[in-house]
Amino acid sequence: MRYLLLLFALPLYGQKSVLDEYVATAFQQNITLQQKTIQVEKAMIALKTAQSLYQPSVAFQGGYQSGEGGRSIAFPVGDLLNPVYSTLNALTKSTAFPQISNVETNFFPRDFYDVKVQTTMPLYNKDISYNKQIQEQTLSLQREDVSLYKRELVKQIKTAYYNYLLSLGLVKVYENSLNLALEGKKVNEKLLANGKGLPAYLLRSDSEIATIQAQIADAVKQEQAAQYYFNFLLNRELRAEIRIDFEVEKAVAGVYSVVPGVREELSLLSKSINIQETVLKMNESFYLPKLNGFVNLGSQSTLNNISSKSGYYFFGLQMDIPIFSGKRNLYKVKQTQLDIASAKNALDLSTKQFNMATEIAQKNVQSSIVSFQASTKSYEAAAAYLRLIEKGYKEGVSTYLETVDARNQWMNAQINYQLKQFNVLIAAAAYEREAASYPL
Repeated sequence: MRYLLLLFALPLYGQKSVLDEYVATAFQQNITLQQKTIQVEKAMIALKTAQSLYQPSVAFQGGYQSGEGGRSIAFPVGDLLNPVYSTLNALTKSTAFPQISNVETNFFPRDFYDVKVQTTMPLYNKDISYNKQIQEQTLSLQREDVSLYKRELVKQIKTAYYNYLLSLGLVKVYENSLNLALEGKKVNEKLLANGKGLPAYLLRSDSEIATIQAQIADAVKQEQAAQYYFNFLLNRELRAEIRIDFEVEKAVAGVYSVVPGVREELSLLSKSINIQETVLKMNESFYLPKLNGFVNLGSQSTLNNISSKSGYYFFGLQMDIPIFSGKRNLYKVKQTQLDIASAKNALDLSTKQFNMATEIAQKNVQSSIVSFQASTKSYEAAAAYLRLIEKGYKEGVSTYLETVDARNQWMNAQINYQLKQFNVLIAAAAYEREAASYPL
């Protein structure tokens, strides 16, 4: 009756259990969670990169050129001016106007330099704005993915912890059964010494003891495996000690206190739809112009002719307006629209599936509680039956085979009790996961 009362009692959420402490440790140390946290940091950097596109870009550029030979251009300056100069010298009876030669100039500059500081800045570009929104939504999606893994990790840790406690309980059950078998062997030895027992009973006792010892060995292996897996989830040394300061009955009592929340999977799908809708807006704005401005401050001249006149500034605007691209932009818009429609269908289907999974998990909890209540009664009945048979065997009323059978019933009932008890907790952990109720 006390179990029935415990099953409907409310837990004390203000008290942090040892299991909650292990969950907090896993949130800090789990390797997979650390990897997902890195993805969040990368998304944060991508967002900062998108925000930086609004700012101007400043770069220093410099160049030096010099060469000879190759193509050239001839300027017949002498042929044009020498006749004029000769006439002027004759008129002035002087040599004030000397003869000059024709000029031939190469295309290659000699000792020419050009250094400048170039500043460019987007003045109007909707793609930058949409890209920033997409990166913000991607960051939110990555954070939601971390929460999703945390939710699953909580379930795995709780299940692993319960399995470890279950393995400890089974070892104790087998050890208690071994103690009873050893005590039964002593009774048989005393009865045989007093001429009231049979040698066959001793052989049966040895066989029973050997069987239980083998079961203990298997249970110890399961305990070690459960310990290794639990520590693996926490990224600890596999043989690290696990605290067992845990009240199973109080944990069972809090099964019905689960309050459903919002599943991260649905939030991820919803955020994915938001990203695709932003992409759609960006694709639909393909016809909008892109306007950039630039300013260059620099100096250019030949190395042997540097002066104050060598400095210069140069600024301008650059506009890009798409005219025709073979309808590729329109096809991209249509494709994005279909992706959004498909994602919305997936969200609707997933919502129904998760609601169904939550209902099934809740039914499993209820079923496991009923089974646990039945195992409690079976265990109490088996314990009472064992006491009566052992008393009767000592008084010569019951046979030894009845004693062995009663011990087996008691052991199996206790094992079943342990299994059903932790099945309630494991089912509750599954329901808690499906209901997304654990506070992250």
